[in-house]
Amino acid sequence: MNRPATLVPRRYVDIGARGPEDVVADGHGRVLTGVEDGRILRLDGLTDPAGARVEVLAETGGRPLGLEVLDDETLLVCDAERGLLRIGLDDGTVHVLADTAAGERLRFCSNVIALPDDSVCFTVSSRRYPFDQWIGDLVEHTGTGRLLRLAPGSTTPEVLLEGLHFANGLAASSDGSFVVVAETSAYRLTRYWLTGPKAGRSEPFVENLPGMPDNVWRDGRNGPIWVALAGPRVPPLDLLHRTPPAVRRTAARAAVRAPFRPTGTIGVVALDDDARIIHRLARRRSGFRMVTSVCETGGHLVLGSLWERGVAVCEAPAEG
Repeated sequence: MNRPATLVPRRYVDIGARGPEDVVADGHGRVLTGVEDGRILRLDGLTDPAGARVEVLAETGGRPLGLEVLDDETLLVCDAERGLLRIGLDDGTVHVLADTAAGERLRFCSNVIALPDDSVCFTVSSRRYPFDQWIGDLVEHTGTGRLLRLAPGSTTPEVLLEGLHFANGLAASSDGSFVVVAETSAYRLTRYWLTGPKAGRSEPFVENLPGMPDNVWRDGRNGPIWVALAGPRVPPLDLLHRTPPAVRRTAARAAVRAPFRPTGTIGVVALDDDARIIHRLARRRSGFRMVTSVCETGGHLVLGSLWERGVAVCEAPAEG
């Protein structure tokens, strides 16, 4: 992979709440995010020197993570505690679309996208660890992540793919023939075919990423697939993943009790449908840490973070 260009932050915007884990842009250039206290916020004027405007749209009663804007009135939310939700943006109503799958409760929904046929694909990062112990799954490398699909009108998700290593962000191809799912602790993106001769099969899309892929975002069908890298590769963790399961379980128990502080290395990459890297941006010793999401709006990149109390607005790379 070529040497990255520099990820240049222009300003940091305090939104008054911690952990805007996913950021997505709507059709008006505004940014939506879910924060630690369960609120769904809409951010406007992020590039306005006079100050951004923060509007509360809803409260999920749980911990919102991945978001998908359907239209001006509807938002899909993966809530780590409550499952897959649909939220009315005009009145803040919260409707649970699914909270179980294959006979067990959805305990760590992560990210969601809508498909052209009106079905919904979403991920479960771990079936063993809850969200507040996410680092335990990264350390143990359980491979219990899932890719699920909810058909229109159904309340029972279908399991499309399992055995994923911390299943996370999602994006669909421009023609809707496949979806790309991030496997955070495996440093890779996996492709799952929805249609065509390979329908129902999965294969590597991009392997050996320079960091841990988290949320994935795409602006319409023709935009690039933006992938946030939540942290750099950690060689000791790579070695640990090769040890017997009992060793990893012991290490995971210690990890969930230990204090955590992210590194100052952040990065994002953009790809096309042929898995070619269009942009790779990175920064070391960043004051804005643990970039878990990225979206593009108004000629800027907006970065979200599970760790920070706001978002970062960065210079978007030049076309081509």
